Amino acid sequence: MAATTRTPDLRLEDRQPPMGLRERKKLKTRIAIRRATYRLIAEQGYEATTVEQIAEAAEVSPSTVFRYFPAKEDIVLTDEYDPAMLQVLRSRPADEPPLESLRFIMTCALRMFLENEHDELIQRTRLMVEVPAIRARMTETMTDTAQMLVHALAERTGRAPDDVALRVFTAAVLGALREVTVYWGERGFQDDLIELVDGALDTLKGGLEL
Repeated sequence: MAATTRTPDLRLEDRQPPMGLRERKKLKTRIAIRRATYRLIAEQGYEATTVEQIAEAAEVSPSTVFRYFPAKEDIVLTDEYDPAMLQVLRSRPADEPPLESLRFIMTCALRMFLENEHDELIQRTRLMVEVPAIRARMTETMTDTAQMLVHALAERTGRAPDDVALRVFTAAVLGALREVTVYWGERGFQDDLIELVDGALDTLKGGLEL
């Protein structure tokens, strides 16, 4: 496999689309809500943390929290990097296999989280392991991510967005990412997460043979 696939040479932050004042204010609010949520959960646990407490800690109203995050679980699960990931995916070499393109953007994202948001990534993953409501919501929200990736891959491959093989392929990759992340958390974060993801994608590449 090409070295450029295994070792990302860009930062997702650098690929974020330009934002106007309104978008920057929205981003600032989302980040404030998320940081307040993680702080409160660390102090008192997930179940004991209410939206009203989050709103007070983030200095916004409860309705503002719900406007940005439809469910409390979404505060834990979402981030701001989908547009950048799509941009990177669309910029990959046209002849690169789809699996390697997805490997590249996943590695970029994971490296960014591990370097810049390590504690939040640990806390998020621990909650994914421990809180059934978060795992259930993660499965729901993966549908949106899958649709986003399916459309981008359809553009790259010339397939129709409703192509069943494309949908199965994308679901398999995202399912592998989910299971590897949960496995990483269950084992106390002792493994190299990027190596785990690489290994899972190699399993898909090999045709799911055990």
